[in-house]
Amino acid sequence: MTTSTPKDHYQILIVGGGTAGITVAAQLRRRLKTYDLAIVEPSTKHYYQPLWTLVGAGVFPKELSERDEAAFIPEGAAWIRERVAEFHPESNFIVTHQGRRIGYDFLVVALGIQIDWGKIPGLQEGIGRQQICSNYAYHQVDYTWECVRKFRGGTALFTMPNTAVKCGGAPQKIMYLADDAFRRQGVRGQSQVIFASAQGTLFAVERYRKTLEKVAQRKGIDVRLKHNLVELRLEQKEAVFEHVESRERTTIPFDMIHVTPPMSAPDVIKASPLANEAGWVAVDKYTLQHPKFPNVFPIGDCSGLPTSKTGAAIRKQAPVLVANLLAAIDGQPLTARYDGYTSCPIVTGYGKLVLAEFDYEGTPHETFPFNQSKERLSMYLLKAYALPRLYWHGMLRGRA
Repeated sequence: MTTSTPKDHYQILIVGGGTAGITVAAQLRRRLKTYDLAIVEPSTKHYYQPLWTLVGAGVFPKELSERDEAAFIPEGAAWIRERVAEFHPESNFIVTHQGRRIGYDFLVVALGIQIDWGKIPGLQEGIGRQQICSNYAYHQVDYTWECVRKFRGGTALFTMPNTAVKCGGAPQKIMYLADDAFRRQGVRGQSQVIFASAQGTLFAVERYRKTLEKVAQRKGIDVRLKHNLVELRLEQKEAVFEHVESRERTTIPFDMIHVTPPMSAPDVIKASPLANEAGWVAVDKYTLQHPKFPNVFPIGDCSGLPTSKTGAAIRKQAPVLVANLLAAIDGQPLTARYDGYTSCPIVTGYGKLVLAEFDYEGTPHETFPFNQSKERLSMYLLKAYALPRLYWHGMLRGRA
């Protein structure tokens, strides 16, 4: 890793040092004996965010999800500890928030997804108090478990917004775990658990949706689809929802609420020539090359790829991007293809998990020789213990 004063031009510039950026950098390091690469990333900490579901359910301490970013910057790569402020792809340079101009031959855009806490009135002011919790921030996830374990009955609300989110099944996971916790605590009989989702179904792929509908029915969860959270009234402890079709508004009083906040592409991307109409980085969904700027390769959550935004998707995207990036450097055709594979391990309770794996077409692409749409202890153990090791020691080292 190089941390000295950065140069003003690199052969390969990676913007973003999260899951996607580090995975690509690690794979490039293994493929190229010598390379001129820099990573633009201001954060000094790196988080394995899929663990936060289990942290919010009291299974693990949040500290297990945190490591030093420096430990994963590949040897030989320059680490520029700044934020990107502007993209100028027509002239092959970026500008950082400190005003530094950095040029590149090839650009990898891996800025992740932006959490828009401020888009729901009352959420930013209320989060972390008054039994308003969310698993979507490291400094907030402990409060989720505090709300769950101190719940003494009443209405427990769980929400999903009308935007893309990190792992489409995640808003349900904490609900199923909380339902189990309420039963263990002897308060489920005095409780109403409501899942208010802006989406039209519990899950996009029928094979797994059928299972989740049975889980919700078995647990007695009140599922309200096409209900989008638009406001929190803090003093009254009320949540206001708008029906995504009729626009009719409904107010639900709550004793606890777990909010999945709306998310979008980072503002710096939305304001750039790289963005598509929806604000994400425009991208060829098979080659991962930008359609207008052929030396730009988007990856992960910030990209406009029509698939779920998960770390598992990045694990399959990264080798395709690296192969095609190296082909572009050599002036060769881009032959590697990404089929839209993604995976969502959906926890349905303590010791139970449905492992959803599918491609662009919604066709299941399952890893194991059994029906993964069934709830299994083995798949729960995979998520809790095997996948974090695969992440830290495999993906971020370019080995998986």
